[in-house]
Amino acid sequence: MRSIVAIILSVFIWLSGTMNAWALVQIKLSDVSYRECPEDLALGAVTAGGVPQSARCFIVFGKATNPTNKQIVNADIFGRIYDANDDPIIENRNRLGSIAEVPPGVSEFEFQINVPESQPLPLQLLQFKAAGFTGTVRR
Repeated sequence: MRSIVAIILSVFIWLSGTMNAWALVQIKLSDVSYRECPEDLALGAVTAGGVPQSARCFIVFGKATNPTNKQIVNADIFGRIYDANDDPIIENRNRLGSIAEVPPGVSEFEFQINVPESQPLPLQLLQFKAAGFTGTVRR
């Protein structure tokens, strides 16, 4: 009987230690905006249907709020981006980028997007949020 209790207790302690690595944390994104890329990053093309198109490069940036007292790693950024005509910039994809590390509290983030030159400005950045893990997730 003691060995069964010891095994159950060991499993419980092991699980409670690994739960932190699996904890998905929601990260609030605020003050989300964009600016044109520096010239060295702006070189390139967007491929749509296998046909290269001229593109404009933008850096999307803002503030990320980590509500925990732990570092969050591998946070995925989700949102929607539309042009001035309410046409989607990146269709069929809500994951737009990532943040490698989000320290506790408020920090800044940024990531790069390429937009076909034919889509009119200004861009509309909607429903931005992020989620990440408080520990390394094994794959």
